[in-house]
Amino acid sequence: MKLGESGIQENRKVRGLVAHDLASGVHLPKPATKVISLVLMCCHESGVWIILVNRVKTTPVPPRREAERRDESFASTRWTMVIEAVDSATASAHALKALSELCQTYWRAYAHADREKGRFRSFLLRAPKHFIADTRDHGRSLRRGGGVILARLKRCSTQAGGAHRAVVALAAAAILVAGAAAFFVFPLLRIHPATARSASNPARPEKSIAVLPFENLSDDPDDAFFADGVQDDVLTKLAKISDLKVISHTSVMHYRGKQDLRKVGKALGVSHVLEGTVRRFGGKVHINAKLVNTRTNTHLWAQEYDRHLNEVFAIETDVAQSTANRLGANVSAHEQIAIQERPTKDLVAYDLYVRATPLIEESLYYGLSSETNLFKAVELLNQALTRDPVFLLAYCQLARAHDGIYWTGLDHTPGRLELAKSAINAASRLNPDSGEVHLASALHFYYGYLDYDRARDELNIALRTMPNNARIFELNGYIDRRQGHWDDAEHKLERAMELDPRNDDVFFGAGFTYLCSRDYKRAREISDRGLALPTKSNYARLLPAWIDFHERADCRPWHDVLEKILAENPASARDLTRGRFFVSLYERDPVAAERALATLDYPVMNARGIGNVKFSPAYAHGLVARMKGNAAGAYAAFSAARAQQEGVVRAAPDDASKLCFLGLIDASLSRKEEALREGRKAIELLPVTKDALNGTEVLYFCAVIYAWTGERDQAIAQLETLAKLPAGASYGEICLDPFWDPLRGDPRFEKIVVSLAPK
Repeated sequence: MKLGESGIQENRKVRGLVAHDLASGVHLPKPATKVISLVLMCCHESGVWIILVNRVKTTPVPPRREAERRDESFASTRWTMVIEAVDSATASAHALKALSELCQTYWRAYAHADREKGRFRSFLLRAPKHFIADTRDHGRSLRRGGGVILARLKRCSTQAGGAHRAVVALAAAAILVAGAAAFFVFPLLRIHPATARSASNPARPEKSIAVLPFENLSDDPDDAFFADGVQDDVLTKLAKISDLKVISHTSVMHYRGKQDLRKVGKALGVSHVLEGTVRRFGGKVHINAKLVNTRTNTHLWAQEYDRHLNEVFAIETDVAQSTANRLGANVSAHEQIAIQERPTKDLVAYDLYVRATPLIEESLYYGLSSETNLFKAVELLNQALTRDPVFLLAYCQLARAHDGIYWTGLDHTPGRLELAKSAINAASRLNPDSGEVHLASALHFYYGYLDYDRARDELNIALRTMPNNARIFELNGYIDRRQGHWDDAEHKLERAMELDPRNDDVFFGAGFTYLCSRDYKRAREISDRGLALPTKSNYARLLPAWIDFHERADCRPWHDVLEKILAENPASARDLTRGRFFVSLYERDPVAAERALATLDYPVMNARGIGNVKFSPAYAHGLVARMKGNAAGAYAAFSAARAQQEGVVRAAPDDASKLCFLGLIDASLSRKEEALREGRKAIELLPVTKDALNGTEVLYFCAVIYAWTGERDQAIAQLETLAKLPAGASYGEICLDPFWDPLRGDPRFEKIVVSLAPK
């Protein structure tokens, strides 16, 4: 009987065996045997398989108070089964030692989590849950970093030694404590994760809210920024309350104007919305706020405020506090202080800050006018800080703008990073415990230095005071992805989508992550939801086509979407060059490839669109010439590309992606020794264990180098590894990419193709 198939049908045998082996003093809740089939997977006449999953604790984060906010504090780097026992006393002792260590790990976790109520029980369920899901696909299990050690444990007879009986008892008890506690305390978590996450609409907890844009009733349309500032500050205050689910700013801004609140609540997954109006006149402000139950469309609370303009922040505090009270939220003393904080004492400075923030969002989330928006944001924020040198939020956004200028390549210099760091230091001096400061630091370490460990540390600190910040979960997910923790990355990106359900950038990041891990079904579910959003980018429209390409080796949807976008907006041709070029390459259409390259006005373009390997225009022209059979033209283009890339590598000798590309060029020029040396050195500089995206891409092109230089055995061996790694070779790439032409016809290569084919 295969692992994972026995479950229910063998439940009676398993139940009887466990009752026998635990007869000496282990007490189980009456319905606990319902859980046994989840963790004792196989039972047959000659014995029983015992399965125990151990997850390793990492840095804790603050507790959440609702069951649907599944615990992050015990997210692990990998999970492993730790049972091993046969007849020998040595093996039994080994199993006992492993179980003892496991129990100590759980006990330390419990000691930490006891004050935080049910988090430990939620953690205990996650390990068996993920194991059970992944054992149905052993390859997927390995791709996610799972280690499976399965040993046969012979049934204990009346003559069997006490050590064996103790092993069975300890194993079953540990599993049942883990499974039963979560099973009975958290009924919501009994749903299979794939079923839960594929629901068409997010769940709507009672203590959940979306703060919609406040309508500007002022005569001056420029006062719309002021109304947005009122709404944003109320939202920010409520989002600091861990007992609430609060939808992020990006998602609620789509609901400006009169709305059907029932539909809004359903779309955003919330039970309540807060709406309002703002009118500024002279030195006064009139604010009207209403709290509405989206299920019944009834008003729970409403209040009008006529105050002096300088009292606007006090009004925002009162609105947030009144809303939290009506929702029955438990507000801690620390959260109460945070709600009462004023962002600044200078309303003009605040107006400048409110104008700058969307410029940064548009640039970094949607890539809109980055060349002007980010520098304009810096100008506005510097003006705000001139008026109020203790404006902490302005310093944090200023750091983000500078890091964005560096990350997008507008000014990729150490001086730009120093400007970001200076702004963070200024904010930290004002309040070193501020969550906004730690989030700014995390973004700085991530975008400025790719220092994932320090970025994660800062994010975990920020989460303590910003429990509803989707950006924290999103960035944490990207760090997990970089570090090869794909299961944890998916979990955090799911949470980000829940908190920011109308942000197509978050949906694209999550869908792309599932695509890399070859979970095409879930990737497609997310991409379909992304298509329904009022997107500002082409990525959401292209993602379903990319899934078709990678899963089914079908270029036609990708081709069609590109042509449709181009027809709707001819000016977008420069942004679609890479896609049009590679589709032409996969379709073996050199004329279309040349036509695409004619619109290329960037110095480089992404190679696979997954990591940091980038092709130069000269190299791309060489590929087209070779596809045409023009050997002389290809040699000339590759030689020009090599001369350029040599200078690039001299300037950055430790950049694995740039060195790998040089190796690829040398392989194209039949410079075998140089190509092999450069490819191997690139792998040493950036192994997959250091960066699961960029490292895997380096491995991919190193395999191409082997294929092109005649090292067929090494190419096949590396390709076999890539076929098992997330972000490794996909079915579409291996079927259609001309890079793999030298290997076609080799039975070993064809076997890899079959292994990646749709099942």
